[in-house]
Amino acid sequence: MPDGKIVEPFYVIEYSTWVHVVALTNNQEVVLVEQYRHGIQKTVLELPGGCMEVEDISPLLAAKRELLEETGYTSNTFIETGVISPNPSSHNNFIHCFLATDVKLVADLKLDDTEQINVLVLPLNKVIESIDNGIFLQALHISSLFLALKKLGKLQLD
Repeated sequence: MPDGKIVEPFYVIEYSTWVHVVALTNNQEVVLVEQYRHGIQKTVLELPGGCMEVEDISPLLAAKRELLEETGYTSNTFIETGVISPNPSSHNNFIHCFLATDVKLVADLKLDDTEQINVLVLPLNKVIESIDNGIFLQALHISSLFLALKKLGKLQLD
């Protein structure tokens, strides 16, 4: 505790830095990945992203690599929209959130042995609707989408 009191047992999960990418085509469509998540035993939509690897010298390079590997898309324009904490009480890492605009399909997928991904491209409004119907439900990805919408000026504040 801040006053020096020791709380036992207490666990901190150590992860590397994570990255998320909200990838928008020039038609305002979002590039998403669909994959099975065993924790909830469901197939869900998510943003492309993952962990920084040893060879990644920056979160930006990790975001570019993850987007290309998982979707085959890339862009010349990546904007960091924010840095968030997955869970400040038990995780030691941060997530760097990016918006990539005018993305284009340039390559085949290059998946890890543990990845089985389908790539979907949906209109932005359909992605927002998929939050309500429980298909796009990963809380950290919704946070990244929120930051991208904020950067794009698409949030209504009344």
